[in-house]
Order: sequence, then structure tokens, then C-alpha cells
Amino acid sequence: MTDWQIVAGGVTAPKGYKASGIVAGLKASGAPDLALILSDTEAIAAGVFTTSQVRAACVDYCRQVLQDQSSMRAILCNAGQANAGTGELGWQDALTSAELLAQELSISPKEILLASTGVIGQRIKMDALREGIPKLVNEMAADRGEDAAKAIITTDLVTKEIALETMIEGRPVRIGGIAKGSGMIHPNMATMLCFITCDAVVSSNLWQEMLKRAVDSSFNQITVDGDTSTNDCVIALANGQSRTSAITSMGKNAENLEAMLTEVCQYLAKAVARDGEGATCLIEVQVSGALNNNDASTVARTIAGSSLVKSAVFGRDPNWGRIGAAAGRAGVKFHQDELSIKLGDIALMDNGQPLEFDRNAASNYLKQAAEGEYLEGDTVLIDVIIGSGSGKGTAWGCDLTYKYIEINAEYTT
Repeated sequence: MTDWQIVAGGVTAPKGYKASGIVAGLKASGAPDLALILSDTEAIAAGVFTTSQVRAACVDYCRQVLQDQSSMRAILCNAGQANAGTGELGWQDALTSAELLAQELSISPKEILLASTGVIGQRIKMDALREGIPKLVNEMAADRGEDAAKAIITTDLVTKEIALETMIEGRPVRIGGIAKGSGMIHPNMATMLCFITCDAVVSSNLWQEMLKRAVDSSFNQITVDGDTSTNDCVIALANGQSRTSAITSMGKNAENLEAMLTEVCQYLAKAVARDGEGATCLIEVQVSGALNNNDASTVARTIAGSSLVKSAVFGRDPNWGRIGAAAGRAGVKFHQDELSIKLGDIALMDNGQPLEFDRNAASNYLKQAAEGEYLEGDTVLIDVIIGSGSGKGTAWGCDLTYKYIEINAEYTT
């Protein structure tokens, strides 16, 4: 039983936050493309960013300002241009973006975090951004979280947002989040963008530690296509407006808050995976019996990321050999005579021995997942046991379809 409940509002569900999302003319499609999240007061900020050596200017900018201070007020995100691989000019565009918003909000540029998404190698259309920022600020409201969620997406088919509420010391505490991501999803950190808001009172170091652990068990356990992006970031703000006692070390209140943060991250991570470019279903891989959780998570992620497994799921082919092969190459030692594999409730292998199974039923299971409703009944569950250890891990992915090739073959043309 969980200690939280779902509430409406996304990133504006916690107290003391406003948001907006507008059409600024950054995208040729005319879709919303500029988003803002603002805390009414200073908020403790934590961030986890891509480990790629080729990075967007916004990533380096955020790392730099977070090294200098932990308190932030706003997150500005543009869609359409990644501003990655753009050199000194792209860096200056990032600085100018923060300065323009700071002037409009009457705050310091160092209180603003930046994010960009779009085509790598393209600088932000600064004229459009310059004209859009006043409108963006003017349209801020405490009920515009969904507008921000719409303005950060690119090839996504759906927006991704959630908000949860728990009780701490008799007071409601909320965490809200929005995310975008559909392609270039194979996090080494998170290959997507995610912005999280919280109204708890929490220390800077602890909030960073909580976020890192939540990311490791969520965004770092999803994959769509094996490609890591240049702009990955998960940014989390905590402004203390719930007026609860400060959480400065692990204990009951901290554990409750971290569990809720992890749930928000996992919900959004699964939403990214199930919205993978061209995907028809979500794949959830559960691995148990490993020596430790890290080994189990590694095996799960390898299976979820296997192009052969993903293709078989799309073809509704219960080819368990591909699952076993992916587990075997994950770099985790185990005895193959302890390997067991299930597809849904259908056992395919037990303790290293292939089993007779109804192939039509297994194929129909895969077909039914592809025809299932979004967020309900659209999940293919692969259960793998690799031994008798206590280690467990879960990863999420999606099937690999013809549509994925079509989308990415024509991405800039």
C-alpha cells in the first residue's frame, strides 16, 4: 500500500509554483516550443545530467551555476533546437537566454536553470526566444503545468506529467513532474528532459542524493534505441512551501519523500519508454536471483535494450532464445542451468531447461499488449530468474518497429 495519492496539476501541483508554455516560433510546425517553471520563493535545486562528452550548452550552464549555489527560482526550456555542438556561439546564446528571462522576472540569471531539446548542431532561434519571453512570463499561472508539458516535447506523441501527494507531520506535501522523450533513449544519465517540483523542506545535499537514487532506478533503467543524447537532464526543485520541518537526514519523513520522488520518476520514465518512436507497447523486464541489485538491473537493462528482443516483440514472436542470449551477454556472471524465463504468465524456460509451451497463446499475449490501452494493458512483462540471490532489478523499453526507421530516416529532411 502506498503512502501517497495522485493529484492534478503536474509541476504546479506543489505549493508556490507557476508555469507556462507558449508558441514562440522556435519550431517550424507552429507547436508550443517555450516553457517556464517558476517558484515563488527560492528553491533548493538538484540535477542529474548526461555523461556524454558532446553536450548541449544548457547542460554545461546548469552544472556551472549549481556548483556556485543550490538555490534557484526558475527553469527555462526551449524546444526545436538542441543548442548542442554549437561552440562558443551556442554558449553565448545560453547566457543570453538566462539574462533575458532574469530581466523579465527581476531575478538573477544565476537563479535560472536552462534546458533545450531539438536538432543537434542548431543554435536557438534567439530572435524568436527574445520576443517570446515576455509573453511566456505574462502567461504564467498556477494551473498552467500542462502548457509547460506540451511546450517541451519534440517527436513525443503524448505529454508526460504526474503529481503525487503525501502527508508529513499532518501537512500535505506534493511532488509534481513533467518529462519529454521518445527517441535517443538509452540513458547514461537520463536521455530525455524531466523537471520536478516539490514543496517539502529538504537540505541541498540530501535532495541531490535522493534525486540521484531515484534517477538510477527509473530514467537510467529505460531504453528505446540504444542512443544517448547530448541534452539529458533531470532537474528537481524543492521550495519548502509545505511548511513542514526541515528534512536533513534519512529517517521516516525522508524515506517517505524519497519513495514518492522515485514513484514520480518511474512513472515518467515508463511514459517515455512506452512513447518510444514508433512503439506499439511497453516492455517491462524483471530480473531476480542475482547476487545484488546492480547485477539484476544490468541484466534487465540489457534485455530491454536488445534490438533482437525488441524486434521479436514487435513481430509477436515468443523467441525466448533472444532473451536468454541478451541476459548472457550482460556481463553478469550466473549459471545457465539456473536461468528461468517467463513471458507474462507463460513459462518458457525453467532452471536452464526449455519448456513446452503454447506458442499461439504466447504470440497472442504479445499481440494483446500492442492493442492495449495506453497506460493500461499495453505492457509486455518478461520475467527472468538467474539464480538464488537476493538481487532484483527492473528495466523498461519498447518494441522496435518499421515506424522508428521512418521517423529517424527523415528527422531533418
